[in-house]
Amino acid sequence: MSRQPPIDYIKRTRAQYEALGYPAYDWVQNTENPEFAPLKKPVEASTLAVIASGGIYREGQIAFHYKDDLSFREISIDTPRSALRATHFAYDLAPARQDPNVVFPLAPLKRLVKEGVLGRLATTAYTFMGGIYSARKVSQMLAPALADRLQANQIDLALLVPA
Repeated sequence: MSRQPPIDYIKRTRAQYEALGYPAYDWVQNTENPEFAPLKKPVEASTLAVIASGGIYREGQIAFHYKDDLSFREISIDTPRSALRATHFAYDLAPARQDPNVVFPLAPLKRLVKEGVLGRLATTAYTFMGGIYSARKVSQMLAPALADRLQANQIDLALLVPA
């Protein structure tokens, strides 16, 4: 499989909005740097949780809806690939529906655990549908709810997977 060059999503989104006649997208600009948190133990001894914004959900769960959906889904990392679904308004879903690992990379992470690069994966992954237009709601509602879950489950590291 050949590697594709990175996609400039900011440029792509600007062009898409312009083509649709929308005003320029108002990107969030954080004025402060995040607090640095050094690792408390080596990666190979840590538990990693996956948090993905690609709109992945498990068969039987309610699909995400389109406007400012602040909900998230908990998905067992042992869920069969055939039971994973994707819904999102901001990207072409065909690749994610063919192989959810493109936005929900459980298989490659499981390989890293098997190879000893990662200690272990948390048994539950968290997904939501990105494209939430209210940065305030994300920072005050969604992010703290996810952080609470990680702390309650004594997770050492989180991998944030954008769609």
